[in-house]
Amino acid sequence: MTTIYFAAGAPRWTRFEAPLRSALQDAGIEADLSPQCADPSLVDYIIYAPDSEVQDFTPFTRCKAVLNLWAGVERIVGNPTLTQPLCRMVDPSLTAGMEEWVLGHALRHHLGMDRHIQNPDRAWDPTPPPLAAERPVTILGLGALGQACARALQGVGFPVKGWSRTQKDLPDIASHHGDEGLKAALTGAEIVVLLLPKTAATENILNAETLALLAPGAALLNPGRGHLIDDTALLAALDSGTVGHATLDVFRVEPLPQDHPFWAHPQVTVTPHIAAETRPKSAAKVVVENIRRGQAGMPFLHLVDPTHGY
Repeated sequence: MTTIYFAAGAPRWTRFEAPLRSALQDAGIEADLSPQCADPSLVDYIIYAPDSEVQDFTPFTRCKAVLNLWAGVERIVGNPTLTQPLCRMVDPSLTAGMEEWVLGHALRHHLGMDRHIQNPDRAWDPTPPPLAAERPVTILGLGALGQACARALQGVGFPVKGWSRTQKDLPDIASHHGDEGLKAALTGAEIVVLLLPKTAATENILNAETLALLAPGAALLNPGRGHLIDDTALLAALDSGTVGHATLDVFRVEPLPQDHPFWAHPQVTVTPHIAAETRPKSAAKVVVENIRRGQAGMPFLHLVDPTHGY
């Protein structure tokens, strides 16, 4: 009997219990799955979310892996008590949700939809937008999500280039890396998408200096991490017109405080961290596949490298 502790909170348990039990049955795994843990020393796997009340992993001496339900792991990867393998969530449905959010908001800004939807003066301006092929897009972060979004944007004609901290050899994407590569990737970009993890090296990667490299009036989309942007610098860039609009899905503090300037700024759209929400039915299959692999002595999928933070 495999003992699985669901340490991701009661609200998630109500949504995940049935999909997890179904996936375990389909995989032929006989398991004791519970949101309660009477004896940590008997737990084989922990299904986890970083906002869990479990923050000390020391008692879980038999645990083979901690299986995160979120793609982001910055709130757990530095935990000094975590000695067990940590696997992040890589889910096709999560990727599809991110693609749709990025493509939808990129097209919204590209086509100038806001000025037609919100047109109280009934202004009649028949000037068409440029074609997608004339609107350069830059994606910061070329992991699985960044590459998927790049392909989606390319599919409707946008010229896409990307940047990552380390060199990526991607046949269909003009990719850059390093400090000089970041400047090359951002210079002249009219739409910028942030899909980097939060690390010491990526915090405030968009600041006064780097925002100044964008094409005047560029649109900024951040479904990655709130810490990637210097909020004060972004507000100044919005006020000066350096940035034309920012659509933000993630923030340094969530929920975004009611008195935060982003709420009131006319050139900011706030979405409530919905770009790539974990969906129980598909995520359960990802988690159970790693449990199956662990029981079979196979390598885990989507292992986190603590030295890189993701």
